[in-house]
Amino acid sequence: MNRVLRQICYALLIASFFFILTTSAQQGARNGEWRFYGGELGSTRYSPLDQINRDNIKDLKVAWTWKSDSLLPNPQIGSETTPIMVNGVLYFTMDQRRYVIAADAGTGETLWIYRPNEGDRFTYAPRKVHRGVSYWTDGRGDERIAFATPGFQLVELNAKTGVPVSSFGKDGIVDLFKELDLDYKGDPMGKIGNSSPVVISHDTVIVGPALTPGGRVNKSNVKADVMAFDVRSGKKKWTFHTIPRKGEPGYETWLNGSAEYTGVDEELGYVYLNIESATNDVYGGARPGANLYSDSLVCVDIRNGKMIWYFQLVHHDIWDYDMPPHPILLDLTVDGRPVKAVVQVTKQAFAYAFDRVSGKPIWPIEERPVPQTDAKGEWTSPTQPFPTKPPAFDVQGITPDDLINFTPALRQQALQVLEGYKYGPIYTPPPMATTGPGASKGLIQVPGLGGGANWQSGASDPETGFVYVGSATNPGTVLLNQNANPTATPGVGNPPACCDSDYTMGGTAPQLPNGLRLLKPPYGRITAYDMSKGTIAWQIPNGDTPPIIKANLAAAGLTNVPPTGSPSQAGLLVTRNFLFAGEGAGGQPVFHAYDKKTGQSVWEAPMPAGPQTGLPMTYMHQGRQYVVLAARGPQGGGAQLVAWAIAPPAPAGGGQRGGRGGRGGQPQPQ
Repeated sequence: MNRVLRQICYALLIASFFFILTTSAQQGARNGEWRFYGGELGSTRYSPLDQINRDNIKDLKVAWTWKSDSLLPNPQIGSETTPIMVNGVLYFTMDQRRYVIAADAGTGETLWIYRPNEGDRFTYAPRKVHRGVSYWTDGRGDERIAFATPGFQLVELNAKTGVPVSSFGKDGIVDLFKELDLDYKGDPMGKIGNSSPVVISHDTVIVGPALTPGGRVNKSNVKADVMAFDVRSGKKKWTFHTIPRKGEPGYETWLNGSAEYTGVDEELGYVYLNIESATNDVYGGARPGANLYSDSLVCVDIRNGKMIWYFQLVHHDIWDYDMPPHPILLDLTVDGRPVKAVVQVTKQAFAYAFDRVSGKPIWPIEERPVPQTDAKGEWTSPTQPFPTKPPAFDVQGITPDDLINFTPALRQQALQVLEGYKYGPIYTPPPMATTGPGASKGLIQVPGLGGGANWQSGASDPETGFVYVGSATNPGTVLLNQNANPTATPGVGNPPACCDSDYTMGGTAPQLPNGLRLLKPPYGRITAYDMSKGTIAWQIPNGDTPPIIKANLAAAGLTNVPPTGSPSQAGLLVTRNFLFAGEGAGGQPVFHAYDKKTGQSVWEAPMPAGPQTGLPMTYMHQGRQYVVLAARGPQGGGAQLVAWAIAPPAPAGGGQRGGRGGRGGQPQPQ
């Protein structure tokens, strides 16, 4: 996927990646808590906590673990959740069925568990991953946990008990199927769902949908509009049409009538929507035109859903370059003037920076000519937008200079295995599958379908004006296979049994001997931007060289190779003193702390079981700073939450008693 969220459908739909953000850029998470998925509504992933510092970080140890296999039946081995922490309680999701769990922030002991029973809605849901929940309070004792389910229902629970709030929707639930603008006449089950936390601001709950990913998606599908609901009652307030309807601005960018297919700034009251690509991921012949508002950053007034401004970052996307990374809001000083900024990092490894009030780019964004398609029936945009600042944070497109270069012989082997493949600059279109002499094996696309950056997004530091992003250098291979039966009716489920697209996605990646990678390292990296200048302040590999890559290099007779980094997107957290980073689901089970100004490694330690899979967060509880992140469980075990803290001095006459890791709680509503 990289996963997750290539949501959005073909010429008939567009999905909003729901990390739609709301916010005013603040100074990070407040009052020692972590009340929002991104720390604050600006999604900076920054906390000013500084109890963990250079003098004591050597004493950072695992304080407790919450183990899903101690409470949940048949738990998943991994989880992408990021907890929130409010009033000494952690709230998070776990497992595909989206258990919602409350746990003691100091011990990890389970307080309550809730699991929606969705039946077929869950069975056929297009997305079964989930990344967290949201919190709301009226400040007078009414505290709620809100989330959307894989089967597309909006739920609110009493934060203290885990019991559904009876005054919200019907017995605590809003059926989102019934709230869709039904210009789509089919059954939405299995075609639309949710995978990310809802956003709550101005007493409004905003839901961004998730659709079936991939290159075998029907072009006539439900449109993935963004919807807003009253936080108290569940009554719908407004809908933003991610694909404009006839008569609305942007409809004209879907040529031949093809639209018929298919952070909030609290001070301003603006919501920033990162809209994903149109279906299907790699072929758009049925949707000629630029296809607004696909692949766009859209600013909407949270009070009424009215669009304030937009900027489309990819015209007529056929590379799956949607925008899973959530927008980041921060305040900058650029050329001596203050700027309220919003930064959108992308799969194609750009960081687009805008004035979040006006939508004007902070630095010029140029429309530049790009290669054009030769695939029958396809339409491609003659130009794409390229930011002049800051520079790209990962490899874009490939030339022979990007290939493995440990030895001249390996470089020559790489050139040989590329024979028959199409490659070139970014936005090179994929070819059709053909037979006979000169038949193409596919496009070598860099970044691949997983990005660059992905849902892990980045983090920002209000002290320095830096923005940090983890990225992976993973080529992808795309070949357009002609669909033998494009008029067949797709079945319910994921993926559909067939689709009505002229082409589906195929292609086999080129293979080097000894499992060596096609491109030269690093294979994963962490980049720090000085966003006040639009420059790269530093860039480092995402960790050391993984054992499997070391073994492959050794088999090829290569030793003393500099660190390659793990080929995955790092999960990042910024504090007053450090940039914390896990290496991601495809990385090593190592947790790192870096000097946030230089990228120098300050500390690292092994994770108790597998690598980080969710994003890290931090909070203060009873005078102790914790850093918590989700991680893959041990072989045969379920996902875990791992909490790190500085061990307090042992009391006189005895040792410290640890937490129970989620084993002693009383499960409540099931």
